[in-house]
Amino acid sequence: MTTLANADQAELDKFGEVAHHWWDPNSSFRPLHDINPARVAWIDSHAQLRGKHVIDVGCGGGLLSEGMAALGAEVTGIDLSEKALGVARLHLYESGHKIDYRLIAAEAMADQTPGSFDHVTCLEMLEHVPDPASTVAACAKLVKPGGQVFLSTLNRNAKAYLVAVLGAEYMLNLLPRGTHEYTRFLKPAELARLCRQAGLEVLEITGLRYNPLKREGVVGSDTDINYLLRARRLA
Repeated sequence: MTTLANADQAELDKFGEVAHHWWDPNSSFRPLHDINPARVAWIDSHAQLRGKHVIDVGCGGGLLSEGMAALGAEVTGIDLSEKALGVARLHLYESGHKIDYRLIAAEAMADQTPGSFDHVTCLEMLEHVPDPASTVAACAKLVKPGGQVFLSTLNRNAKAYLVAVLGAEYMLNLLPRGTHEYTRFLKPAELARLCRQAGLEVLEITGLRYNPLKREGVVGSDTDINYLLRARRLA
């Protein structure tokens, strides 16, 4: 797969249509707003973000990027959605953070700047690309030897389908219908294998549970639905 081919135009269009809602905590992006503090805290607990050069792959409207910048990281955010990046750049005028947003594929960025970042994040993106292995390999190429890669996605099982698709999209209307395609979900063992193939050592796989009533995310042991993976580049 070429560096420009690992993108689904339908997915880009889908998120582009709602990009103007990205920073509205009561919009279709509400779940991301609710879980963002937990995932940023988890990353910081392992990466000590202050002063680190981090690239956020699939940054969208910049929720995670700004969360890391607020903790002192030097953040580069990349995405293939022009509308999402436009919203991300516009929000910097409100937040005052300094983030380098670029319209570029992870694979192309990895070819241009291999081994340039202390850490790499790629959250809630792998289930939206045609070739997640290519994205993981790009993340591994972008990080410095010894640096960490932080990934997240959805598990592929009956419980995840019931909760993340039927529940979130059709019953609770937390997400627009069609946000997720179940067949693209990845089991933890599958993602771990992709990491090892890319030269990454898997350090941790942990769950990220979302409570819509309390409007919060909690990092814990339950990986049945959402999960996080932390890996390190060996060389």
